[in-house]
Amino acid sequence: MNLVIVDYKAGNVQSVMFALERLGINATLSCDFETIKSADKVIFPGVGEASSAMTQLKSRNLDKLLPTLEQPFFGVCLGMQLLCQHSEEGNTDLLGIIPLPVKRIETDLKVPHMGWNQLENLQSPLFVGIKEQDFVYYVHSYYVPMSEYTIAQTSYPEPFSAALHYKNFYAAQFHPEKSGPAGSQILKNFLAL
Repeated sequence: MNLVIVDYKAGNVQSVMFALERLGINATLSCDFETIKSADKVIFPGVGEASSAMTQLKSRNLDKLLPTLEQPFFGVCLGMQLLCQHSEEGNTDLLGIIPLPVKRIETDLKVPHMGWNQLENLQSPLFVGIKEQDFVYYVHSYYVPMSEYTIAQTSYPEPFSAALHYKNFYAAQFHPEKSGPAGSQILKNFLAL
């Protein structure tokens, strides 16, 4: 399998690469158009802040390429948020692939939402072998609201989209690469799509 991880200097690429290596998968790290376009599958990790990440994507013209991809695509954490329309973080226009907003977590609980939390309402082959209430690892201050594209949810304290599916684009707000056996299974399931 030709698996490419998008390298745009805003991703937690090493953690993702190590998680894939533990599964026996070697991935190519690239920002090259042809390398990404010819991939069987693409992973789009992300950490950090939306406007800085969009600046990095635009500087490499990846904001033009990524919406045109047709192979299975998996956005992780900020990589999920960047697939959406607009973020309250820095009042930032995003890639516009998934027609949803990104909102700031407003709660009396600690923000960022950091640590282990449970998955609920699983609705995708991405979650084969995952049980309702399995724990995954989060680090985020912004979220995507529940929608028709939500394929899993988590509450903090209100429900939000833990994962999305829109056309060939899958995405998770949590970090599967840091989520132990459940995260490994989710990565395996993506690779099997």
